[in-house]
Amino acid sequence: MERKLKLLSSCIDHTNLKADATREDIALLCSEAKEFNFAAVCVNAWHVQFAARQLSGTGVKVAAVVGFPLGATTSATKAFEAGEAVQNGAGEIDMVINIAALKGGLTRLVKEEIIRVRQSAPGALLKVILETGLLSDEEKGTAAMLARESGAEMVKTSTGFSGGATVADVALFREIVPELGVKASGGIRDAVFALELITAGAVRIGSSSALKMIEEIES
Repeated sequence: MERKLKLLSSCIDHTNLKADATREDIALLCSEAKEFNFAAVCVNAWHVQFAARQLSGTGVKVAAVVGFPLGATTSATKAFEAGEAVQNGAGEIDMVINIAALKGGLTRLVKEEIIRVRQSAPGALLKVILETGLLSDEEKGTAAMLARESGAEMVKTSTGFSGGATVADVALFREIVPELGVKASGGIRDAVFALELITAGAVRIGSSSALKMIEEIES
């Protein structure tokens, strides 16, 4: 039990991306992340500075979402979002690719956009959200390779708005881009599934159900 608990805790991005999340909600999120030594909290841009103050000196990172949830903002907007988030204390950036551009074959645009965000967030760990629920396996592979070529450290499965993580997708990314980390996110609500994803190769688990999963292991 102790080994599973430590393994899962170290992989969790404790997430609250609700539109109505208050400062009290984010303070609680950060407190829980500190208590269980989670890897990071994942929040919307407005909460980054506050969360960074709450977590200062703890080792728990602040991850900010960029272009969330549709990936349909402009490259300049995403770059600005990422740069501002880093200035406000984010140590990690979770950016959504331009899904429509990828599906339309505009791979150069997708790559240049990721590079632009990478350059705007120096020192931050960059996770590229591919939104796998909207992609074919071929498109998933193309997107993952574009992320690798553009300087990202991780690929991330989903926003949670258009499907969620699967063991098959995690395994696919481990095969295609073994040098990148994989963050599984979307629909992960129980410990058994989370540990299956980790076994398949995920190094991060994005979830708003982290405490429930911890309780399941402890019970």
